[in-house]
Amino acid sequence: MRALTLIADRKLELADIAAPPPPGAGEVQIRIKAVALNHLDLWGYRGMPFAKRKMPVVVGVEAAGEIAALGPEVDAFNVGDGVVMYGALTCGRCKACREGRDNLCENVAGIMGFHVDGFARDVVDIPARLVIPVPRGVELRDAACAPIGFATVQHMLFDNARLEAGESILVHAGGSGIGTAAIKMAKAIGCTVFTTVGDDAKIEKAKALEADHVVNYRKDRFEGVVRKLTDRKGVDVVFEHVGAETFNGSLLCLKRGGRLVTCGATTGPNGAIDLRALFARQLSILGSYMGTKAELLRAARFFFVGQLKPVVDRTFPLADAAAAQRRMEDREQFGKIVLEV
Repeated sequence: MRALTLIADRKLELADIAAPPPPGAGEVQIRIKAVALNHLDLWGYRGMPFAKRKMPVVVGVEAAGEIAALGPEVDAFNVGDGVVMYGALTCGRCKACREGRDNLCENVAGIMGFHVDGFARDVVDIPARLVIPVPRGVELRDAACAPIGFATVQHMLFDNARLEAGESILVHAGGSGIGTAAIKMAKAIGCTVFTTVGDDAKIEKAKALEADHVVNYRKDRFEGVVRKLTDRKGVDVVFEHVGAETFNGSLLCLKRGGRLVTCGATTGPNGAIDLRALFARQLSILGSYMGTKAELLRAARFFFVGQLKPVVDRTFPLADAAAAQRRMEDREQFGKIVLEV
């Protein structure tokens, strides 16, 4: 079968590998139809010195497909069902997993597509407990954007930052996959949304998502604009995933008692914090990583019932994955980039 493999840093190869065996007890076999790209894919593509993995590795951390075969003891699915998958190979037994905090699993075997072989291949076997059904009528291209794109945002906004109706939020990189999802999810509960974009062409696109205020950060200092528009009070929450370029400015955008939640460091991992401002203004800084399976279920319901359809920038065939990665790396996209398998 075909598999998109990373054989060295920045070197992808569409390889022919052995098909998996029939699914074992408690497993299902899934025929992959769509793989959505994330910055986690990009970090893996560039090479991460701390990542414990062996190459070649099949890439793809987020996907949707159809059930191709059922292993013994699986009765929750039928062949042909559309599904998405929770891509962290959790143990399901440790205290965190038993409490539903599976993104803190003590024995996680890795993130599929980053540490271990992922979803960018024709067929994959996976434990049925990590699989979620997709209702009929939902495009698998759209469903592929749920496992990380929507679940990460659900975890950041509502589990960690505790965003509430009527609050204000600054969403960085409003044209990114998680940025577009954050705008939509915040507006869905009645928040005032500020967002940043990197060029004027994306301003109208962000406004079309009902963002209230859009700042081209290449032209204006976003922290100055946010403070001016809020009468120097700031926002309740900052949705941060850019890193070094924006982190200090993000703290300046927070009102007293505000919360900054972050899940990434695209522009660099290091930043300095004025600790006096942190405690005197009673700010909260929250780290967030992926989401739980329960949060994936909650996030998926947003668009599975038609409320929040993900923004898809472009689709590429699997063989053109390197071009898709470059589009993301160059920050050209608005929304999610999806590979068709």
